[in-house]
Amino acid sequence: MSTLVSVADLKSEVGSGRRPQMIDVRTPSEYASGHIPCTVNIPMDQFEARRKDLRLEDGVVLVCKAGSRAQIVAGWLGAATPVRVLEGGTDAWANAGLELVVSAKTRWSLERQVRFGAGLMILTGTVLAALGVSWGIWLAMFAGAGLTFAGATDICMMGILLAKMPWNQGRAEPALKPACER
Repeated sequence: MSTLVSVADLKSEVGSGRRPQMIDVRTPSEYASGHIPCTVNIPMDQFEARRKDLRLEDGVVLVCKAGSRAQIVAGWLGAATPVRVLEGGTDAWANAGLELVVSAKTRWSLERQVRFGAGLMILTGTVLAALGVSWGIWLAMFAGAGLTFAGATDICMMGILLAKMPWNQGRAEPALKPACER
């Protein structure tokens, strides 16, 4: 059973020297676009396979953008695991004026880019078909087939292509000692 922890309480706890293991369950691109210092990224879709990576002695705090995905993951851990969820997620942390580690300039997660691209292809194809352009429906069907294939196999070709785009590449910055080790 998970409980919520407020931003103020977590900040106070970390400031007092207690170090719960903070795990961000968002995708790597979301994590890179801004995460709480000293969090570890274990994406939601990898969480069950990586349960043994958890360090439970000082507690676990799950984090996502707003809290809903972290609540789902907390449910997977079951009542026997002492886990808390950061209320409001990284959005609440940032709104409180607290530091976020930003390691990528992208503003959109890879999943959002895929949804936008597929949606745009389907919309364009159906509009073209409605306007009498016969091949427009094939564009919409191609996007639908790609989404179906991605759902069935967990291999998203559009995601793979988008991940290689320049705006999704990480930028090397000088290494700094994390605040959790100071």
